[in-house]
Amino acid sequence: MTKLSIVVPEEMLVPALPPATSTPSPPQPGSFRPPRCSSSANYKNILTHLELHGNGGKSSSWMETMKASSPTHVRNLKQRRLPSALSKFEEITTAAKGKKIAMFLDYDGTLSPIVDDPDSAFMSDSMRAAVKSIAKYFPTAIVTGRCRDKVFSFVQLAELYYAGSHGMDIKGPTKWPKYTNAQAKAVLCQPASAFLPMINEAYNVLVEKTKVFPGAKVENNRFCLSVHFRCVDEKIWNGLAEEVRSVLTAFPDLKLTQGRKVLEIRPTIEWDKGKALEFLLQELGFADSNDVLPVYIGDDRTDEDAFKVLRDRGQGFGILVSKFPKETCATYSLKEPSEVKEFLRRLVEWRRNSLKAEHRVGVKRN
Repeated sequence: MTKLSIVVPEEMLVPALPPATSTPSPPQPGSFRPPRCSSSANYKNILTHLELHGNGGKSSSWMETMKASSPTHVRNLKQRRLPSALSKFEEITTAAKGKKIAMFLDYDGTLSPIVDDPDSAFMSDSMRAAVKSIAKYFPTAIVTGRCRDKVFSFVQLAELYYAGSHGMDIKGPTKWPKYTNAQAKAVLCQPASAFLPMINEAYNVLVEKTKVFPGAKVENNRFCLSVHFRCVDEKIWNGLAEEVRSVLTAFPDLKLTQGRKVLEIRPTIEWDKGKALEFLLQELGFADSNDVLPVYIGDDRTDEDAFKVLRDRGQGFGILVSKFPKETCATYSLKEPSEVKEFLRRLVEWRRNSLKAEHRVGVKRN
């Protein structure tokens, strides 16, 4: 893939907290041990460029990184846009011929629009129908930073895999599609279980400490926490970020990153959406398969870990959902959830037509 000549993305890593002196050994999902994988280097380089003089550069850097989570602050940058997955649809289906497609979908900003209240991020009935149709033909997973139970309440489709908390809480379908083995077991992977008491304690402290920042909302996603600042006055973003950072000094085994107008607190284990993608491919029997085409669609910085896995495998496509060009490991782009829905619909139609053609050929041969 050609490296993009661009700078500030919508989402960025928050300046790192001091390293933990020790990290609990969380339970492992069976014998599965994914390879080390990190896509943070480019973001750390970007942060270096954002460091400004005064106050050690800390406050200015905080403000710049938080502003960068809003697309309105990056519109004037000269960046390169990825080709559209819709305009290049034939190119994608040509690559898919003779292969088994596996679909991986982020939720917020991909299947549902970004909204001020995270509890109101409902997907439309037409989007749900599109996802349900996709799951009839391809194994399909929702991979999200949300709590698994929360995103299931939004999607309400039992035939999907759900990977919540950035892949730290994975469960398989409770209703198995026709293409699967009826005897297959429901997957349950929770590599960060040892951190639950610490996460709950940090949640309670953050709820109290952020009350003085109007509009701030702390969301408990079970294996990670989200501090939303979309509805917070930009003038106090830096104060909110510093408050969150100060709280986490008491929890050295938790780390702080930043997404789209959200500060995210996660355990310091090497597990992310890329690891979840690898785990699911293994559970589906595709880990060492050459005839599988994984397709991952997402809009957030955290999805870059999954895009990078596909790029490094040299197999499958990452599709970035964004109206604005960004530095990314994805191959194609879609502008918004409505285009995601159209892409899913076209993929279902292509698969149906392919099956009809295969059936006609079979009838003629017989």
